[in-house]
Order: sequence, then C-alpha cells, then structure tokens
Amino acid sequence: MNPSEPSAYGLWSLVFINSLVFIIFAFSFAKPQTSRDWRSFGAFSAFVIALFTEMYGFPLTIYLLSGWLSSRFPGVDFLAHDSGHLLEVMFGWRGNPHFGPFHLLSGIFIGGGFILLASAWNVLYQAQRARQLATTGPYVHVRHPQYTGFILIMLGFLFQWPTLITLVMFPILVYMYVRLARREEREVAVEFGEEYLRYSKRTPAFLPRLDGLFTRTQP
Repeated sequence: MNPSEPSAYGLWSLVFINSLVFIIFAFSFAKPQTSRDWRSFGAFSAFVIALFTEMYGFPLTIYLLSGWLSSRFPGVDFLAHDSGHLLEVMFGWRGNPHFGPFHLLSGIFIGGGFILLASAWNVLYQAQRARQLATTGPYVHVRHPQYTGFILIMLGFLFQWPTLITLVMFPILVYMYVRLARREEREVAVEFGEEYLRYSKRTPAFLPRLDGLFTRTQP
C-alpha cells in the first residue's frame, strides 16, 4: 500500500485504512485489558495515526523543511512519495527506498516488536490465570517486553518514515511507558513480594543483557 507516483498525498482513505490495519493488528497482539493497557495502546495508536497522516495525507515535515531539503538535495522531487523516506534520501540511497538499508532495518524492528508483543501477552495471560509472576518466555530477558515491543515498532517506523511530529512524540511516549512500567512494578511488588524483588534484581526492565540473550535463566 505504498503508492510510488508523484504527489501521492491527500489520500485520506489510505490514512484511514493503514492506521486501522496497524491499530487492529497491534490490538490483536497486545490485547489491552486494564486502564493502563488501554493508555499505552492509545498512545501507540496516536503515533500510528500521526505517521500515516504524513505518509499519505499531508506531508507536514517535507512542507516545513522544503527550503532546506531543496537546497541540500537539489534534483530530488520531494513531492514524489518515495522521497518521503528521508533517511534514504539524506544518506544518498538512489535505489528503490523500500529496499534501502533504513527501510529494511525498519522491517526488522517492526516485525520484532510485533513478535515480542504476541509472545509476551501469551506468557502474561497464562501467568495471570494461574495467579503467578510472569518470568518465562520474553520475561526471562526483560521485565516489560510489551512496552519494549511498542517502542521497537515506533522506532522502526521512525527509520522508515521520520516526521517532525513522530520524532517529538517518540521520547514523550517512551517516558510515558517508563512511568507506567514503574507504577506497574510497585503494584506487582506488593502482590508478589520477595519473589518479585529477586526477579527484578536479575532481570533488566527494557533492554536485555547481551549475554542473557543466549541463555534462558529460569527462576
């Protein structure tokens, strides 16, 4: 769903369809239940809508930076849809941007984020049913794999199609996820006590230890 013809903007139906597809896709993986879940999912949805609004609706970033972009990269038609892949343009990639290094890296981050969301939710669901602490699967490596998954997906979209709005939103949403995680940790610590304290001491919050990725330390 990536039109390549020039001036491929004002396509508000694609804004709606793409936003809806990714939001429903993320919903099927994250399955928000609590108010905290819905808050984190809502923030992610706002990021996705802002992204596709610029990708297919109105290219605000290109409009605001048009003077600098035109002088820095003469000969590039920034009204052409492919030129919206700004990182490929800025680093001199002249082939199809969908096969450019940043777009491919984007696919790895986005795909990995969705896989992490799916595997984390399944582990958490089973643990909640058994009234146990989730410490298996991705929870072996990080304490908040679902938040890490959302961050990976948003980071992937930034590599693919950076915009001023999403660049501003990204650190704000990361900060929000960190705050939600800290609040969640306090609640879990009350429920599971010493078991959670031992788990939190050996398991990073968001970024896994590189050596731990090749082992599966059990509680």
